[in-house]
Amino acid sequence: MQKALFTFLLLVVVTTSQSYAQRLVSDAKIVYNMQSSGQSATDSGFTGGTLTQYMKGHQSRVDIDFSEVHISYLINSKEESVVTLINNHGDKYLTRAGKEEYEKELKLYSAAQFKDGNETKKIAGYNCRKATAKLPDGTSFEVYYTTDLQPENRQYNRRFVNLRGIPLQFEILNKNGGKMTMIAVSVELNAVPGSYFDVPKAGYKEISREELARMGS
Repeated sequence: MQKALFTFLLLVVVTTSQSYAQRLVSDAKIVYNMQSSGQSATDSGFTGGTLTQYMKGHQSRVDIDFSEVHISYLINSKEESVVTLINNHGDKYLTRAGKEEYEKELKLYSAAQFKDGNETKKIAGYNCRKATAKLPDGTSFEVYYTTDLQPENRQYNRRFVNLRGIPLQFEILNKNGGKMTMIAVSVELNAVPGSYFDVPKAGYKEISREELARMGS
């Protein structure tokens, strides 16, 4: 009887400690340093930039900052929409992606399969495990993620909708063969102002996604 009671209490302690180890995150700000590799990434001059991920309920925002180029993505998972803001050497543009484009990208990353590896390391104070994601088109990318933080909104970044935690290091590949690695340097779990997710009403020229694609070609 005493042995059974001890076993039960031990299970309660272990289960309780595991539940406290994980934190459900609604509001967060994560800052990543960007490192580039590959000829196209280096030639672009996009080195030494930062990527900042904001979360707040069903809204999220990604800011990519280089010396003279700033890009922001305002993502609303409830409305299934994305607004992109671009400041290119002072020229400001805004473009919108609706439900169709949102669901297309969500479908792609919903099919991603993350396979854990054996490598672990600590990033921004959190223990992280390495995983490799494989997409239906055959491409793959690597992440280091922590299970200590669990996003309340799993679509805060559709790239990681299937990941069992929050990535604190990850790769972004481009079509020209370049690779950017994002490495978290700080994680803040304080309330994020709702104004961060407001779409500007002035100051930007609104263009179509086709026009934006031509500008980047």
